[in-house]
Amino acid sequence: MFKALVIAVAVAAGAPVVAQANDAQIAHVAYTAGKIDIAAGKEALARSHNKAVRTFAEEMVRDHTSVNDQALALVKKLHVTPADNPTSQALSKDASARMKTYAGLKGKAFDRAYASNEVAYHKTVNSALEKTLIPGAQNPELKKLLQTGLKLFTEHQHHAEQLVQELK
Repeated sequence: MFKALVIAVAVAAGAPVVAQANDAQIAHVAYTAGKIDIAAGKEALARSHNKAVRTFAEEMVRDHTSVNDQALALVKKLHVTPADNPTSQALSKDASARMKTYAGLKGKAFDRAYASNEVAYHKTVNSALEKTLIPGAQNPELKKLLQTGLKLFTEHQHHAEQLVQELK
């Protein structure tokens, strides 16, 4: 199941594909995805003057930081070290490239690009959570945390979709 996420991310970011994953790798992918959205939210807070964009970015930073803090506490409790893997690396590489494209954008162009990316990013992450990460997680506590994240991140996706409509 993890393979589907790896293939989707690998195709999008040009990374190698891993055939199987364990909870340590799943935790790392989830944590990395959150870290990327935190960084994007901080970038939006630094660059946007639009109140709706800033409110959304604050929500992304707050919520993803909270989920990542819970994930770190869980892996510590379970004595698991999140394991870097090609999917996490592909996510990071893609995020780095996206941040470079933001550098050339200002004002409304930046706001639109940020909001549109948040819709696409949350669709990808939510799909991966629902179809791959949650079913692939073996530990019940990790599975529950991922399910909680999916509910929250689905709300984020809807909020981002509304933001895109407001910015047209």
